[in-house]
Amino acid sequence: MAENKIWLSTPHMGGNEQKYIQEAFDSNWIAPMGSNLTIFEQDLENYLGVGHVTVLNSGTAAIHLGLILLGVKSGDEVLCQSMTFSASANPILYLGAIPIFIDSEPETWNLCPVALETAIIDRIAKGKKPKVIIAVDLYGVPYKIEEIRILADRYSIPILEDSAEALGSCYKGHKCGTFGDISVLSFNGSKVITTSGGGAIITSSLALKKRALFLATQAREEAPHYQHVEIGYNYRMSNICAGIGRGQMEVLDSHIALRRKMHEFYLDVFKDIEGVTVFIVPDDNFFSNYWLTTVLIDPTKTVGITREKLRLLLAKSNIESRPLWKPMHLQPVFSEYSYYGNTVAEILFSNGLCLPSGSNLTAADRGRIKAVVLNLFSK
Repeated sequence: MAENKIWLSTPHMGGNEQKYIQEAFDSNWIAPMGSNLTIFEQDLENYLGVGHVTVLNSGTAAIHLGLILLGVKSGDEVLCQSMTFSASANPILYLGAIPIFIDSEPETWNLCPVALETAIIDRIAKGKKPKVIIAVDLYGVPYKIEEIRILADRYSIPILEDSAEALGSCYKGHKCGTFGDISVLSFNGSKVITTSGGGAIITSSLALKKRALFLATQAREEAPHYQHVEIGYNYRMSNICAGIGRGQMEVLDSHIALRRKMHEFYLDVFKDIEGVTVFIVPDDNFFSNYWLTTVLIDPTKTVGITREKLRLLLAKSNIESRPLWKPMHLQPVFSEYSYYGNTVAEILFSNGLCLPSGSNLTAADRGRIKAVVLNLFSK
């Protein structure tokens, strides 16, 4: 009989989610409005310590609205980290804008400041000053916050911070999701906390929050009838999903601690294996939730063992793992767009693997994973 599957990252309920969902049913607020929404947003604002939060039905919706709030229109250019999930870049095309992809740097795997400035200077020289910089906190590791902000301010280009993977991560004690001119979160089922699906947009002012909420609810004007002067979207989170979010906020810090323990587990597993490097933050200024623990495997030092060989062996044991995000500039759908940088993102993709990292993995799960790893590398 096959052993149960060990997944990369699955939802982990705290226990009170059902209570808040029941409150929605009892009050008959089975709609994209209600007290769960208000309280979930307040919980997030208190946790982040700064900003105004509007919860939406996906992180992708949050990026889309964020670009709109930052003034992106058809034909504008948007600078976007290449090493990321496609949801970071897709909304650029929703608006008819043009993505310009930027390589990573090897310390955080995020936006390379050198390649970013090269791109900015070149695009300006070509007569097209970029409208926005999309910076991602990849796998829960903050990007080089200060270096990217210096460039953003120098060239007067706002930052949209994609913290979809980084709720609870920090830089110098300040939470990810607070460094962008606009920032976004995701509550997809695989994230540190989930609302089954969902996201949030974080704005610096109440006026921007009101604007985001207006656009997210079909841009309906104040009138006794349905009056629309501009295009809106059906992006608001439901009150039921927000109830799940309320329960998840109660266990957020404990679940982050459990993911960080999974990261420590992998550091121990691979500590004596030459050619395998567990990805860690560059220094103590960075605090990562380690949403997913990732490794780089150098086959020149592992007697030919590649990330793919490990992935397939884990799969044979019913254990999910996954290559790192395939860079956007290598994706067929984005192949026509400009790219600035070297081959850092490409090398990461070729050699990197995401390992099971959920906060609900058991000692038995860890034992199975360790056995596969040691069996492969002992040979």
